Amino acid sequence: MRILLAVLLSLMLSLPCAAEPIVIKFSHVVAVGTPKGKAAQRFKELAEKYSGGAVRVEVFPDSTLYKDKEEFEALQLGAVQMIAPSLAKFSPLGMRSFEVFDLPFVFDSEEELHRVTGGEVGERLLESLEPRGIKGLAFWDNGFKSFSANRPIHRPEDLRGLRMRIQSSQVLHEQMRALGAQPQVMAFSEVFDALRAGVVDGTENPHSNLYTQHMHEVQSDVTISRHGYLGYAVLANLRFWESLPWAIRAALERALAEATSYANGIAAKENAEAIARVKASGGTEVYELTAEERAAFRHALLPVHRKMADRIGRELVEAVYRATGFDPAAD
Repeated sequence: MRILLAVLLSLMLSLPCAAEPIVIKFSHVVAVGTPKGKAAQRFKELAEKYSGGAVRVEVFPDSTLYKDKEEFEALQLGAVQMIAPSLAKFSPLGMRSFEVFDLPFVFDSEEELHRVTGGEVGERLLESLEPRGIKGLAFWDNGFKSFSANRPIHRPEDLRGLRMRIQSSQVLHEQMRALGAQPQVMAFSEVFDALRAGVVDGTENPHSNLYTQHMHEVQSDVTISRHGYLGYAVLANLRFWESLPWAIRAALERALAEATSYANGIAAKENAEAIARVKASGGTEVYELTAEERAAFRHALLPVHRKMADRIGRELVEAVYRATGFDPAAD
């Protein structure tokens, strides 16, 4: 009993005064109703609950504070304490290894994906951020991507000549070039206006992003291709994280673990509901690739794996192949 009381007293003394809560600014670029948006809100609620009010999390969704390219700098400077950028956005930091998640068709299911993000490879990737002043905390799913454009896309050649918006990933650049498209890097917050104005012809997104950003309203066709994955890494400013009292950090880790389970549990459902709403809108034709058509895309995009292996790191690529069962020779 004395030990229990001593532990409780230690916890209480470790928490800051309720009148001066620790403020965590959590910035992200997608809508509140997306899997990431909902997970960030869940983290806020749990962090405040488990810290007994000693922490206040302020969530800034939909690029209200920073756009894609600005988030990392804001985190490293301490202007915000947490972000959850797409895994495709790490290469400007010199972290090319995260582009392994952009390899086309490398994941066939969430189960294969989680063998990577929840295993040794994922742990190693998050730890590799620390020399850059960043604490890697977790991976959150969004889902598998579909193509959208103002023409039907059934075969690889249907993308030829299209100006396709991509994230700032060299792998995604090579993916579009392999399909004969013109890759256009653009901040997520600018995509709807660019599609509407005809600055770009199409894009690739999980359905929740497509729907919540109203992209389907300016795209006549969506093709369910599941050709790539889009997920996020939850990051904190390393100096801030290490400065926290251990009891606060434990509360945040508990909140984050539950928010991660929640995020990864709802992603597939949210995307299924989003594409159903796109269909119901009546203004966009939704087409799902046949097995033969999907095989044609896989064949067209397999050279991207070979071309990008040295950039990403061959040992890492092969570790992902082992975890997922992907066989580049099976094409």
